[in-house]
Amino acid sequence: MWLNYVWWGLFVCVIAGYLIMDGFDIGVGLLHLFVARNDTERRISLNSIGPIWDGNEVWLVLGGGVLFAAFPIVYAALFSGFYGAMMLVLLVLILRTVSIEFRSKVAAPGWRALWDGVFAGASLGLALLLGVAFGNIVSGVPLDAEGQVRIGSLLDLLHPMSLLMGLTTVVMLAIQGALYLDLKTEGALNARVRRCLPPLMGLFALLAVATDGSMFFSGHPDLSVYRQVWLLLVPLGAVAAFGVSWWASARRRPGLAFASWAALIALLLFSVAIGLFPNLLPSTTDPSYSLTIYNAASSAYTLTVMLVVALIGMPVVIAYLAGVNYFFRGKVRLSSHSY
Repeated sequence: MWLNYVWWGLFVCVIAGYLIMDGFDIGVGLLHLFVARNDTERRISLNSIGPIWDGNEVWLVLGGGVLFAAFPIVYAALFSGFYGAMMLVLLVLILRTVSIEFRSKVAAPGWRALWDGVFAGASLGLALLLGVAFGNIVSGVPLDAEGQVRIGSLLDLLHPMSLLMGLTTVVMLAIQGALYLDLKTEGALNARVRRCLPPLMGLFALLAVATDGSMFFSGHPDLSVYRQVWLLLVPLGAVAAFGVSWWASARRRPGLAFASWAALIALLLFSVAIGLFPNLLPSTTDPSYSLTIYNAASSAYTLTVMLVVALIGMPVVIAYLAGVNYFFRGKVRLSSHSY
């Protein structure tokens, strides 16, 4: 059984890696139309993520690969039951890519304004869809005895909990994008980014309290695990990371603020995962139909082979991403090769 636990932890780590690494360039897109006021500033905004945004999306591919190989029944249930939602995610991912690459091809203001709008809109759509997806997983889905998700339409996924978590995710990633832009920009653009941080952080705190409160007062089963007091260290760590990030941002320490916010995202994700454990996909039809790390996992042989591959491959991925971010560190400087 230890392999099941290891792959549960690795899967959560990979998803956290995606939310942290791709989260800040989604956040840059969320703020693109609001903090960047002219073409030069919008080019700076795009070029802050230009060299690394596509590498960051490797984490999403990696997450899908881990789910497919380690927990294939969950993979099948998600991709068959949420086919329409998955196509929307794919659409906004494509639109973000196209907008970044196409914007600089023509210098006409109308052309660039069009793709700026597409970039911001696709970023909003992606952040919202990710939050709605997490909201549905936390709330549970209508699984039957065969492990099939039975939903009528996409509108069935839009219930109060999923919408609340979707909005919370949008604000969370917008803050991450703002903290990243604080690291990469200067002048008037940097000043506007810094001014938007306190209200965004205040709004996030309110939304987070509202989300937790709605789960508490509805008697959500995911909270029952936290009767074990030592497990409270994980969500309390997220609260501490929020406080450090706010403090560091106010004290003009953008590196610490960004790192603390990344820690907050990881700790929040682990808090949810611990609450769901051992479920990966809870069933609202009958709890016995839930897909867990036990009944949805691949064979021990498959998990062992995957672990060997992961121990070889993951350090390479991490070293590559660390190298790219180190190479392109510092404030953004536009050149003739910039977007």
